[in-house]
Amino acid sequence: MTVLLLVLGLLLLLGGAEFLVKGAAALATRIGVSPFLIGLTLVGFGTSSPELVASLEGAFQGYPGIAVGNVVGSNIANILLILGAAGLVFPMVCDRGALKRDGTMMLLAALALLGVCLLGSLSREAGFVFLAVLALYLVYTYRADRKGRDGAGELHASEAEFLKARTPMSLVIEIAMTVGGLVALVIGASLLVDSAVGIATRFGVSDSVIGLTLVAVGTSLPELATSVLAACRRKADIAIGNVIGSNIFNVLGIAGTVAVVKPIAVPADIASFDIWVMVAASVVFMVLAWTGARIGRIEALALLVGYGAYVTFLLQ
Repeated sequence: MTVLLLVLGLLLLLGGAEFLVKGAAALATRIGVSPFLIGLTLVGFGTSSPELVASLEGAFQGYPGIAVGNVVGSNIANILLILGAAGLVFPMVCDRGALKRDGTMMLLAALALLGVCLLGSLSREAGFVFLAVLALYLVYTYRADRKGRDGAGELHASEAEFLKARTPMSLVIEIAMTVGGLVALVIGASLLVDSAVGIATRFGVSDSVIGLTLVAVGTSLPELATSVLAACRRKADIAIGNVIGSNIFNVLGIAGTVAVVKPIAVPADIASFDIWVMVAASVVFMVLAWTGARIGRIEALALLVGYGAYVTFLLQ
């Protein structure tokens, strides 16, 4: 029964995120919001919405390992698992011009979370700082790209176009999709956290390990689906940009929101090991992006092997 609830929760999270992104993007387009701004905000928030509701659910239920581990584990999975899977489908080249600014922000956010983890808690003060930095980053990005549409601006617009619904929808359907997506996310997150805790108890593993693996991968399903689909369509910039945007929102938006709503202690095992893995993965990605390196099938396989080794180490 627990496994069935887990699968149901994952399906609701994946479907909820899909409906939320497409419904909200359609509503935004209807009122005249540009594709660039939709890609910058709604797409990033939408694909990270499963992580948000799952982390909040974990925090409110008293499982800090799930709340923090979900953010850290999702960022690790985004780079090692999702980029690895996408690169295995079709080799990708990192566009240095388009990704330099956002990639740097992703690395800075990872370092900021590292500092908070070393301090031992996601405090409300840290949460407000994270959210303020995210707001400033969005405003700066919007203004910079409106003045001169560089590669990053075109990338955000492409993300919106890539993820929007294929056929026009009525206003009622757009609202229904948006609201229905939110409801599905909340229910799915509750089922996922409850079933994950049940599995952790049954097999004698900590909530941190479950949060870093099962919950993290489950909430990263929208990013996985989007990146693999983009790779299949030979849209490497969208696959890579999707991962970067998600990692930025995970740290600044999700960890920040959790800290403001429900300050929690950072589990010692995450602070001593997993956060360092997340930072290392972010550095590896930045090296690839900065050098314009190609994520071919060999590099993609190396990323997947690295993720497999990481999960194996956790489950020992």
